[in-house]
Amino acid sequence: MGILYDDAVIINESEKEGEPSVITVNCPDKTGLGSDLCRLILFFGLTVAVLSKTNRYDGRRNTRWALLKKRLMETCPSCSLASRILNYELQPPKPSDVFLLKFCCPDRSGLLHDVTEVLCELELIIKRVKISTTPDGKVMDLFFITDTRELLHTKKRKDDAYDHLKAVLGDSMISCDIEMVGPEVIACSQGPSFLSDAITEEMFSINMPDGRQNNQIGLKCPSITMDNSLSPSHTLVQIVCHDHKGLLYDVMRTLKDYNIQISYGRFTTKVKQECEMDLFIMQADGKKIVDPSKQDALRSRLQMELSLPLRVTLISRGPDDELLVANPVELSGKGRPLVFYDITLALKMLDRPIFSAEVGRCMVGDREWEIYRILLGEGDGSSVSKKKIEETVWKMLMSWEQK
Repeated sequence: MGILYDDAVIINESEKEGEPSVITVNCPDKTGLGSDLCRLILFFGLTVAVLSKTNRYDGRRNTRWALLKKRLMETCPSCSLASRILNYELQPPKPSDVFLLKFCCPDRSGLLHDVTEVLCELELIIKRVKISTTPDGKVMDLFFITDTRELLHTKKRKDDAYDHLKAVLGDSMISCDIEMVGPEVIACSQGPSFLSDAITEEMFSINMPDGRQNNQIGLKCPSITMDNSLSPSHTLVQIVCHDHKGLLYDVMRTLKDYNIQISYGRFTTKVKQECEMDLFIMQADGKKIVDPSKQDALRSRLQMELSLPLRVTLISRGPDDELLVANPVELSGKGRPLVFYDITLALKMLDRPIFSAEVGRCMVGDREWEIYRILLGEGDGSSVSKKKIEETVWKMLMSWEQK
């Protein structure tokens, strides 16, 4: 007992190119389950086209379906109530071991993205990055990573990672090493030491009152309404907004942080990438949200998260340009998947080399943010305007069509 059946996760792959694949998840519920599933879907590079209360997901590109099913099964609570209580209340998840991957090789265009892509394929989660370029054109890259498979302490897993990196770096690779490190080694920078007050003000002072337009991406604030008259036990939240990659994850993680449970849901995409979402929700005590102040707080947070799920800005540091990207961290400590992958891919498309990069976390107000600081080097794309760089990175992160 307490073991999920194989049909708890059913994947029906599309038979024709361009048609959606369908993933059906059927398991015991828990607060935040939708967020955890959506984050996993996003980590595998998939987008959600349609959602019903049985959690149906759409995949639009080549995917390792067997591995995805395994990860979804691991995320689902056990079918046994007793086991659920044991696993999720009495025994909180153990923090994953952190490893330092360091390698040195000659620099080249797109190198950082190629390495990031390999790490994603290996299911190695990037926690922090320190990258520097020497005057003689070599790069020394430090990746602090965790292993989704929890096997990086074994020789076989390390050798597999080394072989994949060797295939990308080639014979020019000078050194490559993976070792376990203590949590104090990757203690993320906090406060003003990581971001100056001026930068913090520029990135995090953007407010989005109802109906106003987000000038950075040219979209109106999402429409969010709440209704307590349609259900005796649930509050109905209706959302109308523009689609973007990770949209459902942004909704689910926000509700998870507010300790709100979703009992029923429907999500559809209409013309011009407009999305409509109906969610029947309740508080942790099993009651509706009737307090107007609580409704206003949740509505305001959802509007902000769906309007600006990430922050992107390019600042000048004398002759150099520094790209800054920030995304909010869940209260559980999880950051948004594939952000670094998308940033490096966008810069590779623009032919803008990366001279140095750093990923850390800092507190802004009462929220923790994951910050990506990337100092751009010279290249054929060095004449690209600030607006073009910000726009390209934005569209890559949002999965919007590049013009």
